[in-house]
Amino acid sequence: MAHLNWTPDLETGIREIDGQHKRIVEYINQLYDARTSHDRAGVGAVIDEAVDYTLSHFAFEEALMVDAGYMYSGPHKKVHELFTRKVGDYRLRFEAGEDVADELHAMLSRWLFNHIRNDDKSYADAVKVYMKNRGQSEGSVKDQIKEELIRELHLKKKRGFFARLFGGSE
Repeated sequence: MAHLNWTPDLETGIREIDGQHKRIVEYINQLYDARTSHDRAGVGAVIDEAVDYTLSHFAFEEALMVDAGYMYSGPHKKVHELFTRKVGDYRLRFEAGEDVADELHAMLSRWLFNHIRNDDKSYADAVKVYMKNRGQSEGSVKDQIKEELIRELHLKKKRGFFARLFGGSE
């Protein structure tokens, strides 16, 4: 499997979400590069960065869906939780010394594009209508959601949520 390529059929039409998805594709491609060069430290660094970035993306996306009144935001969040758990298991296996790079790269590659094309595209219309009806530009909605997210993530970090979830120290 080679580098992933972003294609127009992956666009949700929501600039911030599409930009975040493209960044996740970059992380998957960095994982490919690190594993093909047999750089274990590089693989670990990419896993850590990708996990952190993806968690913040999920929180942003979930907040946007809730604000837009998307009726399937609960099930969508459950999909994110299951994925997070699966990636957390890969991370634990990696930290235990197992070489998971090939398996993880294959899973991430399949999961991301399938998730965008199916799950994420399903909420795009609701979010776009919400943004239009609020009479706000995408940027101001983004700023509002980011503020909420930062507050929420700050509270979770105080409790050590990420550390407990991914085995780090508080």
